Order: sequence, then C-alpha cells, then structure tokens
Amino acid sequence: MKAETLSLSHWGAFVTETENGRLTGVRPFDADPDPTPIIDALAEMVYSPLRIETPAVRKGYLDHGPDGDRTGRGREPFVPVGWDEALDLAAAELARVRTRHGASAIFGGSYGWSSAGRFHHARSQLRRFLFTGGGCVDQVTNYSWGAAQILLPHIVGTHQPVSGRNTSWDTIADHTDLFVAFGGLNPKNWQVTAGGAGTHMIPDATREAAKGGVSFVVVSPTADDIPDWLDAEWIAPRPNTDTAIMLAIAHTLIVEGLVDQPFLDRYTVGYEALRAYILGETTGTATTPEWAAAICDVPAETIRGLAHRMAAGRTYLTATWSLQRAENGEQPYWMLIALAAMLGGIGLPGGGYGFGHGSLNGVGNPAPHLPSPMLPTGRNPADLAIPVARIADLLLNPGAAYDFNGARYTYPDIRLVYWAGGNPFHHHQDLNRLETAWQRPETIIVNESWWTPTARRADIVFPATTTLERNDIGGSSRDPYLFAMKKVIEPVGEARDDAAIFTALAERLGYADAFTEGLDEMGWLARLYEVVARAGGQEGIAMPPFEAFWEAGLYEAPPPAEPDILHGAFRADPAANPLATPSGKIELYSEAIGAMGYADCPPHPVWRAPTEWLGAPLAARFPLHLISSQPARKLHSQLDPSTHSQGNKMNGREPAMINPADAEARSIGDGDTVRLFNERGATLATVRITETVRPGVVILQTGAWYDAADPASNARLERHGNPNALTRDKGTSSLGQGTSAMTTLVEIERFEAGEADRVTIFDPPRMAERGGLM
Repeated sequence: MKAETLSLSHWGAFVTETENGRLTGVRPFDADPDPTPIIDALAEMVYSPLRIETPAVRKGYLDHGPDGDRTGRGREPFVPVGWDEALDLAAAELARVRTRHGASAIFGGSYGWSSAGRFHHARSQLRRFLFTGGGCVDQVTNYSWGAAQILLPHIVGTHQPVSGRNTSWDTIADHTDLFVAFGGLNPKNWQVTAGGAGTHMIPDATREAAKGGVSFVVVSPTADDIPDWLDAEWIAPRPNTDTAIMLAIAHTLIVEGLVDQPFLDRYTVGYEALRAYILGETTGTATTPEWAAAICDVPAETIRGLAHRMAAGRTYLTATWSLQRAENGEQPYWMLIALAAMLGGIGLPGGGYGFGHGSLNGVGNPAPHLPSPMLPTGRNPADLAIPVARIADLLLNPGAAYDFNGARYTYPDIRLVYWAGGNPFHHHQDLNRLETAWQRPETIIVNESWWTPTARRADIVFPATTTLERNDIGGSSRDPYLFAMKKVIEPVGEARDDAAIFTALAERLGYADAFTEGLDEMGWLARLYEVVARAGGQEGIAMPPFEAFWEAGLYEAPPPAEPDILHGAFRADPAANPLATPSGKIELYSEAIGAMGYADCPPHPVWRAPTEWLGAPLAARFPLHLISSQPARKLHSQLDPSTHSQGNKMNGREPAMINPADAEARSIGDGDTVRLFNERGATLATVRITETVRPGVVILQTGAWYDAADPASNARLERHGNPNALTRDKGTSSLGQGTSAMTTLVEIERFEAGEADRVTIFDPPRMAERGGLM
C-alpha cells in the first residue's frame, strides 16, 4: 500500500513516499520555489547501518561502573542491553550523582538542531526533564551568534537584529540603492532554517532586488560567497579584518563631511568618543583607508570609494553570523551598527542594518508575526549555566573563575553529562582538547539516532527515533507555514522518542507526573498549537482549531499588513518608542560595558588585532588562515554519512579549497591528500584548487564526523577533514564568551595516506557480549 505524507525538516518541507509501511523516498513541498536536494538523504539515513537500534552500554562501564577507566570512551566496544536494564542503570546514576554531589554536578548538554519538530525538540525535552528533577548546569547563548546575543542588548536593547525579524527583502528591493554584505551571501547557507522552512525565498528575493536596481558589494575572502546571479563587486580582505575596513569607511565619512549628524544627535549616544578614536585623537593613530589597507590588504582607494558609494544613496549593511565567531567578534557587529548610524539610514525603508542575511533562509522574509511552537522547560532550580562554547573549560577546570557579560562565575565540578540532540564533536573547537575534557565526568549518557562521534564516546546510549517515526508540530517565526509532522513509519529497531525515554526515567526517579503534566504526545501537540493560535489572535490572525489543522496537515498565515523595517518605530518617534538600552538610544559608547572593565572589549568599537591572523607573528609558522564555513550538503554534521553529503568529498575526505599560488608554493596538486596542521592538532583533507579563494586562505567546510586516528599510531591526527581539530577554543571576549573558530592559522603539506589513515567513522562501532566480543 502506497502513501504520501507532508512533513518538515530544518532544510525544508517535503512529502514522504511510503510503500507497505517502509519509507521509499521524498519529494519537495509543492509551494517551495527553491527546494534543497538535502532532503534526498532522508530515506537513506532512516535505514542507515549507523542507526542505533537498541540501548547499549560501553563495556568497560558495564563491567566497572562510574569508577572505571574512562579513557576507553570512543575506543571500547558496546554491549547491547534491554531497555529496562539501561533505564535502571541511568536512573540510578542520575540519582547517585544528584544525591551525593547535587544539581551542580549534572550537565545538561544539547544543541537544538536535532529536529524541526518543536515537541520532540531534544534540547527542550532534556532541559524539562533535568529541571523538573531538581536542576542542572545548563547552557546559554549559542555557537551561531553567541557573542552578538550578549553584545546587541547593550547597543540596541535586544538581540532581535540577529535572532528575529529584520528589514524585509521586499522593502530592500523597493528602496535600497546599495546592499553591502560583510561576510558574504552564500546560497548554500540559505538551505536551512531553525524550525523548518516551507519556502526557500532568499534566492528569488535577491534576484528581484538586483532586477530592481539594487547594487551589491560582497566583502569576503572567497568569491563563492557571491550568488552566481548577482553582478556583485567582490572585495577580498584578510579574514578577521572587517572592523578595520568599517573604521576606515567611517573615517572617510567624517573627514569628508558625509556623516548624518542630525541622526546621530537624536538617535544615538557616545558618537563623540567613537569619533575621537577614529580620528586618532585618543590613540594617536587615525583609522584612515591607508591605515586599514595595511591591515586588510585591500587598496585604500577601494575602501574610500566604498565609503563614497555608501553615502551617495540609501545603503543597507549586513554581516554574516560568522563575523562574530572570531576573537574580538563583538567588534565588527558593533562597528557595523555605528557605520549604519553615521549614514543615517536606520529605521528607514531599505536602509540601516541587519545580521544574518547570508547565514540562513528566512532572514528578511515578510512573514507574519507568529511565534514558533515551543515546549515549556520550566525554571532551572539550580540556576546554573555556562556559555555554550565553554564546555571544555567547564569539564577541565572545576572551581576556576571566568568572566561573562559583566559578572564573575565559577565552573562547577561535573560528574555526569546527559547529552540529547547535537554533536559537540562537530560544533566545539579544539577537539583534541574536548577529547581530554570528555574523559573527566564519571558518567556520560546520550540519546541519539545514529552512532555519531558523540554517541561513540558515551557510557550509556539510548536509541532515539527520527522525525519520521513520531508525531510533531513544526514551524519557524521566519516562515508563514505551520506544519503537522505526522508519523510516517514505525520506529527502526527498538528506538523510542526522547519524551518516552525521559518519561520512563522520570517514573523511576519519582516525578513522571510533573514531567508529563498528564499529557500524551497528541495532548502536548494540541497545547503547543493553541499557544501559537492565541498569539495569532492577538495579531488579528484567526487560526483554525487544532483538529482541523492536524487534518489539513499545515496552516499558512496571511502576509503581514506592513513591511518589516528594523527600528522603524524608534525612527518615527524615539521618545514614544525608546530602545531597551540605558539611554533609550543606540549606544555607540556603552557606559555599561565600560564599567565592566574588560580590556578585550572596550566601551566603543575598536580594532583589536586577534592572536591568530595573517598579520600576527605566528603567521611565519602557520601562514594560512583557516575559514571553517558551513557545509553545502548537510546541516552541521547531520546526514554526513549520506550519499548526498559524501558526493562533496574527495577520496572520502572533505575538500580543502586553496588559491593556486598557495598550492604552487607547496608543490600541491588538485586532488592531493594534504595534512592541515597547527599546534593544536592536524586533519587530513583533499585539496581543491580554485581562484575563488584569496591567497593566504584555506576553506574547509564543517560537518565531517570526527574520526580521530589511534593515538598510539599517529597522535592528534583527524582523518576525515574536520576543521575543529584545528580551531582555537577561546572565547570571543570576556563579554560574550562566544566561539572564536574563525580565528585560526594553519599550514598545509602533502600527505601520503596509508591504510592506517583510512576514514573509519562510518563503520558501525564494535559490539560485545558481557564476557567478550560478539
């Protein structure tokens, strides 16, 4: 019997095709104008030999418990066990650690991209479970835009310019003269949206803008960040130097009398201090285009010419999320806002600034003002959390103090890690360091669908269902659609959904009623839908009853009555609509940040040279700047074993893209296996030589499943092309403590790979019986 069912993923909506209860394929959602081929991997991955089909326990842990040798994580075989035994073991360990060491000894680890569904959202389920049971050490901010999340509320009162609604593309098409994208507009990034996408709209939106006369400038080390259909000017600076370019543009605006002083006087505070810095009155060094040219390796006249173009018409400025994923990552975001303020276009149609237009689908989508469904997690009784990018610091340094957003904190002593959703051995930096840190906790429990690098490093593993094996509800505030994600197939093997796993654990720990609130899966879905429907009602949007929505399979909200213009109300009347900053205005100089006294984040935007960049002394040893960009054929590390993802690899490894001049200097040919290395580690990749990358830069996309060679044979070598074997695990600054993955220097050399260097991560892990190998 054949059937079709509409569903949703982070990379788009799709229709499943099943026959006799087995998934046979998928096709795109009919209303999607630019669907991504990533969806083609779904059917293959559901039945992958890497699916976890039964609960399993690491053999050394099963034999010796939490006091055993933890260095076996990632190397020892697993023992398949029954659900009751695994649940009893995990519940007993949770109870032991909570009773003996308290909530501060339990770390709830998750990164919420595991499912577009909002009820079966692994991070929400895990947090609700641990919070209801007494609390844990939680995570705050994110890897995507964590530094901006902390900075922007100090500057404009909210992190909405990076997290929420931005000036819409239809407004840009109608009113913008010049669109300047720092960090690029790479179409590969437009395939995904947190919470799912009914429509991939930015490709058509950029085409319409260009057709309407908008000129585009892309500032990025690679021309691949320019869509093929845009006749954009390419400016290729050294990585991590965007702030210097912006400061030089600002200098030109000031000395040539092109600053909108009335806007600055009415809508901002602190401009005079920033102006004094730009002119060199406080430092002795003016940020002229000539000054910036020496830093950025961009001609001074190019910078000066861009300043003139910006001032000549209505300019819209944007920056990718990647710009703030660098040491001093707060600075380019702050300076971009300052530059937009100096131009005076903030709050006008097609003017001002926004973030993320080149980072994911849906930014600037003229969608209705509806929230995404969200499972309530409740309050964390422990009131403890770390910045998400500081996991290794947490595990390695119990009792150590650290600064974050104006406060001083101390890392607790973690005895148990419970991870559900996400793969830290993809997301985190300096994975050799994380590998060491991962051996410190007494117990690691993981819910996962596949044998990812993280699952292989667990002590207790619970097999989790995929999106297609359960009912859910999904949608994004950046998209007009809300989807009923109906169960398509029965769970593979013995897999259970996260809600069922946590309910079973909560029953053993005595708080199942509080965790479930007496609701089953469909009861929760109805409740989440009603929350969205009530919010819609407040916006004048009448949504159908839940039963009608579920039967129809989706709901499409009407378009908004007015276009979105970031800070539009503030521009119209700043007294009636003040920003949520201390001054109520845009803070180009922040007294609050200044009072924190952070040397690495002064109270106004500045140029601070990072530790690792092409102008650093370290570049004499490691003369290439590594850009670890988002992958083109998967979301983060999801779906990496699929045929679609593997199609981007060369010789089974991720491609490292370099300029012909850098390849020639190292006697490297296209398709050669190479070793990328620095003081932190090494990884193997296959070279792809291209003129689209500026000299001195190597681009290695993220997402390759971490495949560490046996330390006894080749220490600190990762075989699959994972750039986080090389990236620096340091916060952006004491303010934001975000990831600084983009601040990384490396060298490359040809490598003769042997059998010991074969990629093995897609081989299922070894299994054993209690007495030995199976």
